[in-house]
Formats: sequence, structure tokens, C-alpha cells
Amino acid sequence: MVSEGEAATSLQVLRRLDTGPRGLTEAEAAARLAGLGENTPPRPHTDSWPLRCARALRDPFTAVLLTLGLVSALVASWGTAVVILALVAVSCGLRAAGEHRADRSLAALRALVAGTATVLRRSGVDTEPRAREVPVAELVPGDVLRLGPGDLVPADVRLLRARGLTVHQAVLTGESAPVAKAAVDVPAASGVADAGDAGPFQEPYLCFQGSGVASGSATAVVVATGERTRFAVAQGGAAPREASAFDRSVHGISWVLVRFMLLTPPLVLMANAALRGRGLETLPFAVAVAVGLTPEMLPVIVTTCLARGAALLAGAHRVVVRRLPALHDLGAVDVLCLDKTGTLTQDRPVVERALGPDGDDDPEVLRWAAVGAWWTLQLAELPAPDALDEALLTAAGPVGEEYDGIGVVPFTSERRTATAVVAGALGTHVLVTKGAAEDVLHRCDLDPGERERLLALAAREADAGLRVLAVAIARVPARTRPYTAADEHGLAFRGLVTFRDALAPGAAEALRGLADLGITIRILTGDHPATAARACRDLGLGAVEVGVAASEGVGRADGPVVVARCTPADKARIVAGLRAAGHTVGFLGDGVNDVPALRAADVGIAPRTAVDLARETADVVLAEKDLGAIGHAVTAGRRSSANIASYLRVTLSSNLGNVIAMLSAGLLLPFLPMLPVQVLAQNLCFDAAQLAFAYDRPGPAALRRPTVLRPRAFLRFITGFGALNAIADLATFGVLALALRGPDALDDQAVFHSAWFTENLLTQALVMLLLRGGSRRGPVGRAAAALAAVGLLLPPGPLGAALGMTGLPPAYHLLLTAVLGLYALALRAVRARHHRR
Repeated sequence: MVSEGEAATSLQVLRRLDTGPRGLTEAEAAARLAGLGENTPPRPHTDSWPLRCARALRDPFTAVLLTLGLVSALVASWGTAVVILALVAVSCGLRAAGEHRADRSLAALRALVAGTATVLRRSGVDTEPRAREVPVAELVPGDVLRLGPGDLVPADVRLLRARGLTVHQAVLTGESAPVAKAAVDVPAASGVADAGDAGPFQEPYLCFQGSGVASGSATAVVVATGERTRFAVAQGGAAPREASAFDRSVHGISWVLVRFMLLTPPLVLMANAALRGRGLETLPFAVAVAVGLTPEMLPVIVTTCLARGAALLAGAHRVVVRRLPALHDLGAVDVLCLDKTGTLTQDRPVVERALGPDGDDDPEVLRWAAVGAWWTLQLAELPAPDALDEALLTAAGPVGEEYDGIGVVPFTSERRTATAVVAGALGTHVLVTKGAAEDVLHRCDLDPGERERLLALAAREADAGLRVLAVAIARVPARTRPYTAADEHGLAFRGLVTFRDALAPGAAEALRGLADLGITIRILTGDHPATAARACRDLGLGAVEVGVAASEGVGRADGPVVVARCTPADKARIVAGLRAAGHTVGFLGDGVNDVPALRAADVGIAPRTAVDLARETADVVLAEKDLGAIGHAVTAGRRSSANIASYLRVTLSSNLGNVIAMLSAGLLLPFLPMLPVQVLAQNLCFDAAQLAFAYDRPGPAALRRPTVLRPRAFLRFITGFGALNAIADLATFGVLALALRGPDALDDQAVFHSAWFTENLLTQALVMLLLRGGSRRGPVGRAAAALAAVGLLLPPGPLGAALGMTGLPPAYHLLLTAVLGLYALALRAVRARHHRR
């Protein structure tokens, strides 16, 4: 990390690092490497399989199931114990396998950074330095580097010499435009801001790991490597991540169930002991009732839904979900925060207009600017054109080759101009100068009033969110002496070329798709407010509200759509404010400056091309930086969430109704309403049928808005529908009392158990169909039909006899049909009322 010493003069920095302009000797570099370690960021630890499985046991539902399984084993209810513990093992295995698969997919997508850097090293103290390529991992503080166009800055450095140096540091600050750097000296006491502040990134004499050289060249001394760089310090200084929306909702529902389950066995034991004189012999039944209240298949269904959705996303859209619950959180996202640069716009400008001095369109201005760009590229021997020059050449087409190039005065950050010299008419040369409007106009032969007018014209275009390049020419007598910056005077102003950020392909359509999903977009950028507003207008968002990060209210739920001049701390603060307001927030980022916000969001999203730290912090990794892929991921998350919510609605309401009915019947009957083994068999049949929810396709209505698991709302839902289910069960009890003849009819325990077993499975099949909603076909419809068939066919069969059941009298089926018909009508009416509310 850059310390206070780097704000000193270059000579003071060299002395402090015990080095010099000639670099280190090989022996010195080796000693420092051994003492300080390699120049590599910290890599995330990969958990072992046993640790992954053990971590899955912390899931509330899995822990509750494990406890019930152990209790069942203690009371010698071995069938119940084996089934529950098997479900725990399957759930842990599925979750661990999903995480392992995500990590493996991410490793395949991981992009590696450049592996070497050019340094000055000496073989001995008295030998001359030699430029050589060394692995980036072997760089140490005190090494002297050479940087050129296209190079990645491999460590935090202090510039010693620089010529026309500009760097892209969007991964650090979010700024789309290259930043000019220079080897200026400052007083030692100037100090440096905190790690979360953007101040040091604006210092002209400092360059940071992760940035890239856009133009120019430099010699610099390494001041920080490895975990001490700004690039790496963001990881160590981040606050612990808060629980996600999925985690919070699951914990809430789990505690509701835990309270029910803790109350059930004692109530059963006390009631039977007080009213029927039955004590500990009812303990297996009490445990079976508690198990009947538990959604045993929830861990398996949740994991299967999420793992299946993640696998489909990875295969069809190349979206890697690194943390399975993040897929549910994606489906719940209602606010998506993202940067402008590289997401809504590409990292390159395009020409908007070419304006003459009168402010009207003038194609000659573009032609002259492109001629200057062409010969600057040829004569300055640049490996690639500057981003603005490339935009000029693309817009103007094949120009420049009709002239003969004479010379070039390259761009410098001090002059902010570049000049190309070409052969003009016989005996003349033409100087083509382009650069910042103020600097070019200062070199033009204009009266003060005209200069002020042209500066106002340039300012008006800049206020519209455009980047402005001024163009001027001068015709001078031909000469053989080289041209210098001193020749840039007495120019004739030709006009302005304006640039806008190139829109990312498909960004506008993707934004419309996200809006259709009910997702609000917040744009958090380090760019100028006018630039951000212009990009939004170009994307069809209209005149959006634009705020500045330093102003009040930008973090509120009703704050501005676009927040400009954002530092990393600002982004994290805004995301946290939205979460505090009750929103589920996703954040898309790719730079070190985005890491705090990625951690603060419910779902952190990063593209494959993001820096390693951002990619490892994210919950979801995109193969491409494509907003359309996020829309697919949100839909997949909502599909999984809708299936999980359907399962919870069905199982909790049905289980609660059965428990209430069993407790009531247990107090009214002289025998247990169902044997523990029968309760277990019923639970197994119902649980097996509900596996179909993991493969269901919910209707379009479920995908139009987020499905959020709210404990209180679920409690109201299951209480209402559970009570209705209990009424149906008790009505069946009344039917049995009337239909089975004789004063001792209720003593026929086998008939009673068989009848109630059948009725329970048939009502559960109805609940699966009617509470799910949507189409009655598909896997859930087939599973409900199979469950009903089991309820009718199992009691009279040999397996039923082994479980203590028998065939039912034909008259009972007619009465049962009437009860079930009335129950279905009541269920549809209550469901319709619930949806209206």
C-alpha cells in the first residue's frame, strides 16, 4: 500500500528504498524477494470436501433435521432416524457438489494477467544496468521499471521520468478517460488519504497495480508489491459481509418451525398423560408428529432447484453462480447498481459531430483531425493509436495517405496538444494541431472576443456530456530542421470534434428487459455528471436525475438514478443504504474500486474480464459483460424461488393441518390416530411426491416480480390453509364415526388408520395441485396423481398389511369423495380470497 513516503520527492523515495536510477543488483532483488514475498495478490482459499459438507450443516433446516434424526435414534425409532439422516447426507452432498462445480467453472473462466515486466537490473554493484524481462511475481520494492503503451502496471510505482504518459485506471476509480501522469516532485509532508479515498489515484506522480498504460512511456520505481498494493488492500480492509436476503428469510422461517417443533412433543406427552393415562409410550408418536411438521425435503429441494438453475445458466448463458443461495437472491433483486463504463458503454469513444468555428457541421474539421491522427501514429511509432485518434480514423475512413509526413510533436500532459506536420503545396508544410480546446485556442491567432466565444462553444458541448477535441492548422515555409513544441503558435482555428462513449451492444435492449422484470437501475460512476447523463440519454432512458456522490440523499431509495463522481466508499455506502431501505440489491462491477460495493450488495456480479479480486469477491461471474445475461440469471433465480416458495406453501400448510388434526384426534380417541410407522410412511410418500417441485416450471406471473420469503406472511398463509386442512381431516374423523357401524366401531383401529392414511394423501395431492397455481400439468401434476394412487392402493395391499392397515369399506369411498369435493371448493375459495388480498 502506498505510504506517506511516496508523497516525497523522487530522490527521497529512492533513498528510502535504498535504490537508485540504475535499479537493484540481482543479489539485492533476491534478498528482498525472500524477505517480502512474491508480488502476487492473496488467492482465495479453496475448502476441502469435508469442510464444505460440514459448512452445509450450519443451514438451519439441515441442523433441525439432524437434531430430529438423533432424537429419533435415541427413542429407537430407527426407520425415522435412517430416513432423516439420509436426507441430511443428501442435502450436504448436493450443496458441496454445487459449490465445487461453481469453483471449477470459475477457474476455467479465470483470466490471467500479464506475466512479465521490464526492469533495470545489475549483475554487480559496479556493472552497468541492463533492461530485462522478469516475472511480475519477482518484482520487489526498489526495482526500476520501464513502462510503455499497452503495458499493465505490475505494482504500485512512483514515476521518475515520464513522456506523454496517460494511464487507464478505470478498474481502480471507474473513470473511463485516461488520466495524465507526470514525474513531478512534491513536498514530503503532503500526505496520502485513506485506502478507501480516491485522492491518491489522482496524484500525477503515482501509478497503481491494475492500471494500464494508454500512451507515452515512463521510468518508475516500485514502492509496493503483493498484499501491500492498493490493488490488494481492498480485500483485507473490507467489512464482513452481511447475511443475504435468502439467508435472512430461511433463518426466519426456520425459527418459526423450530418453535412449533419444540412445543409439539411436550404437548402430546402431557395431554395423553393427563387425559388418557398414556405416558412415555407415546414418545415415538410425539417425535413422529414433530417430524411430520418439518419440511424434511426442503434442503434437498432448495439445493436441487438452485443447483439445477445454476447448471442451466452455466450451460446456456455461461453464467457461473459461485454461491448457490445467490441464485435465489438474484431472483429477489429489485435494484441493480452498475457502473457506466464498460457496462452501458464500451471503453472507447466514437465521433459524435465535427463543428466549424460557427458551430455548424463541417466535415473538413474531421478530415484534418484524422490526417493528424494518421501521421502521429506513423511517425511517433506508437504500437497502437490513442483512443481518440482511433475514433477519428474510424469515422473519417482512409485519409492521410494522400500527404507526405514530415514530422510529429507528440502529446504531453503539460501541453495537452499533439502536432503532425505534412507536406502542403509546393514549398510549404502544414502543421495539424489537435488537443484540449483551451490549449489549442491559446496557440491560435484570434482576438480575445472570438477566443472567448469559441471557448464557450467548447464548454457548451462538454456540458452536454461530450468530450471535445479542438483542431487548428498552420501553413509555414518548408524546412529541414525538426519541428518542436515552440512551433505551435499562430495557428488558424479549424473547429471542434466531439466524442461520446460508444454504447455497449444490446445495452439499451437489456435495460428495457430488466425494467420489464421490475428491476430499477442505479448507475454509480466515477465519471463527470454530464458524461453519465449523456450516456443515459443515448440509451433511451430519457432525462434522468443525476446526482453527485458528495451530495446528500444519493443513498436513499428515492435518490437519483445516476450518481457521478463516486469513490469506492461512495458506491458501498449507496448500496448499503438501498439494502437498509428494504431493497434486495445487486451490484455489477469489475474493478478494485468496485470490491467494497460487491461485498455490500445482496448479490455481487462480475464479468470474467474483471480483476481477480473483484471476480473472487463476486457471487456470480458472467462470461461476458452483458446485461442480457443478468436478465436470464434473474429469471432463473425467480424460477427457482417460485418453486421453493410453492413447496413451502404446500408442505407447511398441509403438515400443520395434519399435526393439528392428529393432536385433536389423539385426545378424542382411546388409541393413537396413526401409528408412528404409518406417520413415517405418509411423510415419505408426500416428500417423494414433492421432489417434483424442483423440476417444475412456474407460470409467467411468478416471473414478473421477485418471490421473497417473508416469515410473517408465510406464517399467516400456513395458519389459514393449515386450519382448513385440519377441518377436512376432522371432518373425515366424523365420517368415520358415522360410517363404521356398531358401538365399538372406533375400536377398529386398522380401519381407522387406513381411512385416515388414505384421506391424508388425497388431501395432500389436492393441496399440491391447488396451492401451486398455474398449469395442472407437468411434474407436479403427475406427482400429485401418483400420490393419490398410492393413498388408494397401498392400504389394501401387502405393504399396507405390513404397516398395520387394511382395505376400506366401499361406502367410505363415497363419503370420502364428498368430503374431498367440499374441501377442494373451500380451498379454491380461500386461495382466491388470499390472492385478492
